[in-house]
Amino acid sequence: MFSDINLSRIVFRKTPETWHPYIKLTRIDRPIGIWLLLMPCLWSIVLASGGVADLTLHTVKLLALFTAGAILMRTAGCIVNDLWDIKLDAAVERTRTRPLASGEISVTRALQVLAVLLGLSFLILITLPFAAILLGVLSLVLVAVYPGMKRVTWWPQLFLGLTFNWGALMGWAAVTGSLARPALLLYVSGIFWTLCYDTIYAHQDKEDDALVGIKSTARLFGKNSKYYVGVFFALSLAFLLKAKYAAAPDLRPLPLVLLPALHAVWQVRVWDMDDPQSCLKIFKANQVYGLLVLLMLAV
Repeated sequence: MFSDINLSRIVFRKTPETWHPYIKLTRIDRPIGIWLLLMPCLWSIVLASGGVADLTLHTVKLLALFTAGAILMRTAGCIVNDLWDIKLDAAVERTRTRPLASGEISVTRALQVLAVLLGLSFLILITLPFAAILLGVLSLVLVAVYPGMKRVTWWPQLFLGLTFNWGALMGWAAVTGSLARPALLLYVSGIFWTLCYDTIYAHQDKEDDALVGIKSTARLFGKNSKYYVGVFFALSLAFLLKAKYAAAPDLRPLPLVLLPALHAVWQVRVWDMDDPQSCLKIFKANQVYGLLVLLMLAV
Protein backbone atom coordinates (compact mmCIF):
# COMPACT_ATOMS: atom_id res chain seq x y z
CA MET A 1 0.00 0.00 0.00
CA PHE A 2 1.32 3.46 -0.98
CA SER A 3 1.26 5.66 2.13
CA ASP A 4 2.64 9.11 2.92
CA ILE A 5 3.74 7.87 6.37
CA ASN A 6 7.14 6.20 6.62
CA LEU A 7 7.82 4.77 10.07
CA SER A 8 11.48 4.18 9.23
CA ARG A 9 12.22 7.92 9.39
CA ILE A 10 14.64 8.96 12.11
CA VAL A 11 12.05 11.00 14.01
CA PHE A 12 10.08 7.80 14.63
CA ARG A 13 13.15 5.74 15.48
CA LYS A 14 14.44 8.26 18.03
CA THR A 15 11.17 9.03 19.88
CA PRO A 16 8.89 7.04 22.20
CA GLU A 17 6.11 5.14 20.44
CA THR A 18 3.49 7.10 22.39
CA TRP A 19 4.61 10.22 20.50
CA HIS A 20 4.17 8.69 17.05
CA PRO A 21 0.45 9.45 16.56
CA TYR A 22 1.11 13.14 17.25
CA ILE A 23 4.14 13.22 14.96
CA LYS A 24 1.98 11.78 12.21
CA LEU A 25 -0.87 14.18 12.99
CA THR A 26 1.36 17.26 12.74
CA ARG A 27 3.56 15.94 9.87
CA ILE A 28 6.76 16.72 11.79
CA ASP A 29 8.25 13.69 10.04
CA ARG A 30 7.72 15.48 6.70
CA PRO A 31 9.14 19.01 7.07
CA ILE A 32 8.79 19.95 3.38
CA GLY A 33 5.48 21.66 4.19
CA ILE A 34 7.22 23.82 6.78
CA TRP A 35 9.85 24.81 4.25
CA LEU A 36 7.24 25.74 1.63
CA LEU A 37 5.33 27.87 4.16
CA LEU A 38 8.51 29.48 5.49
CA MET A 39 10.15 30.42 2.19
CA PRO A 40 7.87 33.36 1.26
CA CYS A 41 8.36 34.75 4.78
CA LEU A 42 12.14 34.64 4.44
CA TRP A 43 12.00 36.04 0.90
CA SER A 44 9.99 39.04 2.08
CA ILE A 45 12.01 39.77 5.22
CA VAL A 46 15.31 39.63 3.34
CA LEU A 47 14.00 41.72 0.44
CA ALA A 48 12.45 44.35 2.74
CA SER A 49 15.70 44.52 4.74
CA GLY A 50 17.81 45.27 1.68
CA GLY A 51 19.57 41.89 1.44
CA VAL A 52 22.21 40.19 3.53
CA ALA A 53 24.50 43.22 3.43
CA ASP A 54 22.00 45.21 5.50
CA LEU A 55 20.85 42.52 7.94
CA THR A 56 20.53 43.74 11.52
CA LEU A 57 19.97 42.02 14.85
CA HIS A 58 16.30 42.96 14.56
CA THR A 59 16.09 41.30 11.13
CA VAL A 60 17.72 38.13 12.44
CA LYS A 61 15.20 38.12 15.31
CA LEU A 62 12.36 38.37 12.78
CA LEU A 63 13.80 35.49 10.76
CA ALA A 64 13.86 33.36 13.92
CA LEU A 65 10.31 34.35 14.94
CA PHE A 66 8.89 33.61 11.49
CA THR A 67 10.70 30.27 11.41
CA ALA A 68 9.12 29.28 14.71
CA GLY A 69 5.77 30.61 13.53
CA ALA A 70 5.95 28.64 10.28
CA ILE A 71 6.62 25.42 12.21
CA LEU A 72 3.67 26.03 14.53
CA MET A 73 1.23 27.15 11.85
CA ARG A 74 2.16 24.37 9.45
CA THR A 75 1.57 21.74 12.12
CA ALA A 76 -1.69 23.46 13.10
CA GLY A 77 -2.75 23.60 9.46
CA CYS A 78 -2.18 19.87 9.08
CA ILE A 79 -4.61 19.23 11.94
CA VAL A 80 -7.23 21.58 10.44
CA ASN A 81 -6.85 19.82 7.09
CA ASP A 82 -7.22 16.35 8.63
CA LEU A 83 -10.27 17.41 10.65
CA TRP A 84 -11.93 18.50 7.40
CA ASP A 85 -10.86 15.35 5.57
CA ILE A 86 -11.41 12.48 8.01
CA LYS A 87 -13.80 10.64 5.68
CA LEU A 88 -12.00 11.58 2.47
CA ASP A 89 -8.60 10.52 3.84
CA ALA A 90 -10.05 7.14 4.78
CA ALA A 91 -11.07 6.63 1.14
CA VAL A 92 -7.68 7.50 -0.39
CA GLU A 93 -4.90 4.89 -0.35
CA ARG A 94 -2.07 7.34 0.41
CA THR A 95 -3.85 8.97 3.37
CA ARG A 96 -5.98 6.26 4.97
CA THR A 97 -3.34 5.55 7.66
CA ARG A 98 -3.32 9.14 8.93
CA PRO A 99 -4.16 9.15 12.66
CA LEU A 100 -7.57 10.84 12.44
CA ALA A 101 -8.72 8.82 9.43
CA SER A 102 -7.58 5.55 11.04
CA GLY A 103 -8.98 6.41 14.49
CA GLU A 104 -5.53 6.42 16.11
CA ILE A 105 -6.28 9.89 17.55
CA SER A 106 -9.71 11.18 18.56
CA VAL A 107 -11.16 14.43 17.24
CA THR A 108 -11.21 15.82 20.79
CA ARG A 109 -7.50 15.18 21.30
CA ALA A 110 -6.69 16.68 17.89
CA LEU A 111 -8.60 19.83 18.81
CA GLN A 112 -6.66 20.06 22.08
CA VAL A 113 -3.33 19.87 20.25
CA LEU A 114 -4.58 22.44 17.72
CA ALA A 115 -5.49 24.85 20.52
CA VAL A 116 -1.99 24.61 22.00
CA LEU A 117 -0.32 25.23 18.63
CA LEU A 118 -2.53 28.23 17.85
CA GLY A 119 -1.91 29.62 21.35
CA LEU A 120 1.86 29.45 20.89
CA SER A 121 1.53 31.01 17.42
CA PHE A 122 -0.47 33.88 18.91
CA LEU A 123 2.28 34.56 21.48
CA ILE A 124 4.75 34.97 18.60
CA LEU A 125 2.34 37.08 16.57
CA ILE A 126 1.79 39.71 19.27
CA THR A 127 5.51 40.53 19.31
CA LEU A 128 5.24 41.90 15.75
CA PRO A 129 4.17 45.38 14.54
CA PHE A 130 0.41 46.07 14.38
CA ALA A 131 0.17 45.68 10.58
CA ALA A 132 1.75 42.22 10.77
CA ILE A 133 -0.54 41.24 13.66
CA LEU A 134 -3.60 42.28 11.65
CA LEU A 135 -2.42 40.29 8.65
CA GLY A 136 -1.75 37.29 10.88
CA VAL A 137 -5.29 37.36 12.25
CA LEU A 138 -6.73 37.65 8.73
CA SER A 139 -4.70 34.63 7.63
CA LEU A 140 -6.77 32.42 9.95
CA VAL A 141 -9.71 32.79 7.56
CA LEU A 142 -7.66 31.25 4.75
CA VAL A 143 -6.32 28.51 7.04
CA ALA A 144 -9.85 27.60 8.07
CA VAL A 145 -11.52 27.54 4.64
CA TYR A 146 -8.74 26.19 2.41
CA PRO A 147 -9.30 22.46 3.21
CA GLY A 148 -12.90 22.73 1.97
CA MET A 149 -11.98 24.20 -1.41
CA LYS A 150 -11.27 20.82 -3.01
CA ARG A 151 -14.98 20.08 -2.62
CA VAL A 152 -16.26 23.18 -4.41
CA THR A 153 -13.67 24.28 -6.98
CA TRP A 154 -11.20 22.81 -9.46
CA TRP A 155 -8.64 25.33 -8.15
CA PRO A 156 -7.89 24.34 -4.53
CA GLN A 157 -4.20 24.80 -5.40
CA LEU A 158 -4.91 28.49 -5.98
CA PHE A 159 -6.43 28.79 -2.50
CA LEU A 160 -3.41 26.99 -1.06
CA GLY A 161 -1.26 29.59 -2.80
CA LEU A 162 -3.26 32.42 -1.23
CA THR A 163 -2.77 30.77 2.18
CA PHE A 164 0.81 29.51 2.04
CA ASN A 165 2.26 32.75 0.66
CA TRP A 166 0.56 35.08 3.11
CA GLY A 167 3.89 35.23 4.91
CA ALA A 168 5.25 37.33 2.04
CA LEU A 169 2.87 40.10 3.15
CA MET A 170 3.46 39.54 6.86
CA GLY A 171 7.25 39.50 6.53
CA TRP A 172 7.29 42.82 4.72
CA ALA A 173 4.91 44.36 7.25
CA ALA A 174 7.05 43.04 10.12
CA VAL A 175 10.11 44.84 8.74
CA THR A 176 8.55 48.08 7.48
CA GLY A 177 5.31 48.39 9.47
CA SER A 178 3.17 48.55 6.31
CA LEU A 179 2.66 46.94 2.89
CA ALA A 180 4.20 48.05 -0.40
CA ARG A 181 4.24 47.04 -4.05
CA PRO A 182 7.25 44.67 -3.80
CA ALA A 183 5.44 42.61 -1.14
CA LEU A 184 2.33 42.29 -3.31
CA LEU A 185 4.41 41.26 -6.33
CA LEU A 186 6.26 38.71 -4.22
CA TYR A 187 2.91 37.38 -2.96
CA VAL A 188 1.67 36.87 -6.52
CA SER A 189 4.96 35.18 -7.46
CA GLY A 190 4.53 32.77 -4.57
CA ILE A 191 0.94 31.98 -5.56
CA PHE A 192 2.05 30.92 -9.05
CA TRP A 193 4.85 28.85 -7.49
CA THR A 194 2.34 27.06 -5.27
CA LEU A 195 0.20 26.31 -8.33
CA CYS A 196 3.27 24.54 -9.72
CA TYR A 197 4.31 22.39 -6.79
CA ASP A 198 0.83 21.55 -5.54
CA THR A 199 -0.36 20.54 -9.01
CA ILE A 200 2.63 18.19 -9.13
CA TYR A 201 1.74 16.91 -5.64
CA ALA A 202 -1.94 16.40 -6.53
CA HIS A 203 -1.05 14.05 -9.38
CA GLN A 204 -0.23 11.42 -6.73
CA ASP A 205 -3.91 11.05 -5.87
CA LYS A 206 -5.70 11.85 -9.13
CA GLU A 207 -7.25 8.39 -9.52
CA ASP A 208 -8.52 8.18 -5.95
CA ASP A 209 -9.62 11.82 -6.12
CA ALA A 210 -11.74 11.06 -9.18
CA LEU A 211 -13.44 8.19 -7.36
CA VAL A 212 -14.37 10.24 -4.28
CA GLY A 213 -15.08 13.51 -6.11
CA ILE A 214 -12.13 15.62 -4.97
CA LYS A 215 -11.31 18.43 -7.40
CA SER A 216 -7.78 19.60 -8.22
CA THR A 217 -5.76 21.32 -10.93
CA ALA A 218 -4.12 17.94 -11.56
CA ARG A 219 -7.48 16.55 -12.65
CA LEU A 220 -8.44 19.79 -14.40
CA PHE A 221 -5.26 20.01 -16.50
CA GLY A 222 -4.85 16.26 -17.01
CA LYS A 223 -2.26 15.38 -19.64
CA ASN A 224 -1.59 19.09 -20.23
CA SER A 225 -0.32 19.58 -16.68
CA LYS A 226 3.33 19.95 -17.71
CA TYR A 227 2.41 22.82 -20.01
CA TYR A 228 0.44 24.63 -17.30
CA VAL A 229 3.10 24.04 -14.64
CA GLY A 230 5.70 25.47 -17.04
CA VAL A 231 3.57 28.56 -17.64
CA PHE A 232 3.01 29.06 -13.92
CA PHE A 233 6.75 28.79 -13.25
CA ALA A 234 7.40 31.42 -15.92
CA LEU A 235 4.80 33.76 -14.41
CA SER A 236 6.20 33.18 -10.91
CA LEU A 237 9.69 34.09 -12.05
CA ALA A 238 8.41 37.17 -13.92
CA PHE A 239 6.69 38.52 -10.81
CA LEU A 240 9.77 37.64 -8.78
CA LEU A 241 11.90 39.82 -11.04
CA LYS A 242 9.36 42.65 -10.79
CA ALA A 243 9.37 42.38 -6.98
CA LYS A 244 13.16 42.43 -6.79
CA TYR A 245 13.43 45.44 -9.10
CA ALA A 246 10.60 47.31 -7.35
CA ALA A 247 12.37 46.90 -4.02
CA ALA A 248 15.82 47.82 -5.35
CA PRO A 249 16.02 49.13 -8.94
CA ASP A 250 19.39 47.58 -9.73
CA LEU A 251 19.80 45.28 -12.73
CA ARG A 252 23.01 43.59 -11.58
CA PRO A 253 21.47 40.91 -9.30
CA LEU A 254 18.66 40.04 -11.74
CA PRO A 255 20.62 37.40 -13.74
CA LEU A 256 20.61 35.28 -10.58
CA VAL A 257 17.01 34.43 -11.52
CA LEU A 258 18.59 31.88 -13.85
CA LEU A 259 19.27 29.66 -10.82
CA PRO A 260 15.60 29.04 -9.89
CA ALA A 261 14.66 29.18 -13.58
CA LEU A 262 16.98 26.30 -14.46
CA HIS A 263 15.68 24.35 -11.48
CA ALA A 264 12.11 24.92 -12.72
CA VAL A 265 13.05 23.64 -16.18
CA TRP A 266 14.61 20.55 -14.59
CA GLN A 267 11.44 19.90 -12.59
CA VAL A 268 9.18 20.02 -15.63
CA ARG A 269 11.52 17.88 -17.73
CA VAL A 270 12.07 15.00 -15.28
CA TRP A 271 8.60 14.90 -13.70
CA ASP A 272 6.58 11.80 -14.57
CA MET A 273 3.01 12.81 -13.75
CA ASP A 274 1.81 9.19 -13.82
CA ASP A 275 4.35 7.98 -11.24
CA PRO A 276 3.41 8.87 -7.63
CA GLN A 277 7.02 8.51 -6.48
CA SER A 278 8.18 10.93 -9.17
CA CYS A 279 5.45 13.40 -8.17
CA LEU A 280 6.56 13.27 -4.55
CA LYS A 281 10.25 13.62 -5.44
CA ILE A 282 9.72 16.67 -7.66
CA PHE A 283 7.33 18.22 -5.13
CA LYS A 284 9.98 17.94 -2.41
CA ALA A 285 12.61 19.41 -4.76
CA ASN A 286 10.84 22.74 -4.43
CA GLN A 287 12.68 23.23 -1.16
CA VAL A 288 15.79 23.79 -3.28
CA TYR A 289 13.87 26.07 -5.64
CA GLY A 290 12.78 28.20 -2.69
CA LEU A 291 16.34 28.46 -1.39
CA LEU A 292 17.59 29.52 -4.84
CA VAL A 293 14.98 32.29 -4.88
CA LEU A 294 16.13 33.33 -1.40
CA LEU A 295 19.72 33.54 -2.66
CA MET A 296 18.64 35.79 -5.52
CA LEU A 297 16.71 38.11 -3.20
CA ALA A 298 19.48 38.21 -0.62
CA VAL A 299 22.05 39.72 -2.99
